Amino acid sequence: MLDIIAGCCQFAVERGAVQRNYETVERMLSELAAAGCRLAVLPEMWSCSFPYRVLRDMAKKTPAILERISKIARDKQMVIVGSLPEAAGQSIFNTSYLVDSTGEIVGTYHKVHLFSHYNEHKHFAAGTSARVYSTSIGMIGMMICYDLRFPELGRRMALDGAEIICVSALWPSVRIEHWSLLLRARANENQLFVIGCNGCGTEGQNTWGGSSAIISPLARVIVGAGPDEQAICGALKEREMIEFREAIPCFDERVPAAYVPFYEKDDNDCDEDSSDRL
Repeated sequence: MLDIIAGCCQFAVERGAVQRNYETVERMLSELAAAGCRLAVLPEMWSCSFPYRVLRDMAKKTPAILERISKIARDKQMVIVGSLPEAAGQSIFNTSYLVDSTGEIVGTYHKVHLFSHYNEHKHFAAGTSARVYSTSIGMIGMMICYDLRFPELGRRMALDGAEIICVSALWPSVRIEHWSLLLRARANENQLFVIGCNGCGTEGQNTWGGSSAIISPLARVIVGAGPDEQAICGALKEREMIEFREAIPCFDERVPAAYVPFYEKDDNDCDEDSSDRL
């Protein structure tokens, strides 16, 4: 991983307003580029939010949006991550795209955990796996909003070599303390950097909580945003991650055999005959 400056574009995503949202992102990416950012993370569904009735129409606009974002990434020499609606056959996915500084889309991630409380499962197809991708700045994994509540996903990415996990979200203010806590937890337990970019503002009955943050492996908040529109950036230093992993070698001292569910273990591994417990 390179020592870099990373940032978040926290803004109020307008439902269905693809052009206006893009213009906001373009402006904020220019601000981050001027500050020397090499990695920028955008909110969840940043082009349109969740207009379920016209979601497929929104997804049709995604390829053109990606072309424009790829040009910005190439021109600014910046890695950009953010989620957008993707149409794939009869399905629509909430997909996080990883655009490298060359302008090439080097990775995608379909949101695995759909938030049933907001009926996401009725409108999106769920992803089934997550990967870690090599980029010009290091190894990056992606999560989307509700995924943050599932530590198994972050651990899988860490074991696959992730150095940075980028989280795009539209997380409500009513549970914003959970967001802040979980960002720090995922960073600390996996000894890597976590960049969480949330939306802000009010949309219908929801108020998105902002509080985007860049977290160190030690769970230190390198920089955090407030509740309103804001572009933030902070320095990621590889040495901090390396020294922490050397001081507390969690990955070397894992005991995978102890984590296998009991029902998956061979009966022969039991210390006593099961009949004795009847």
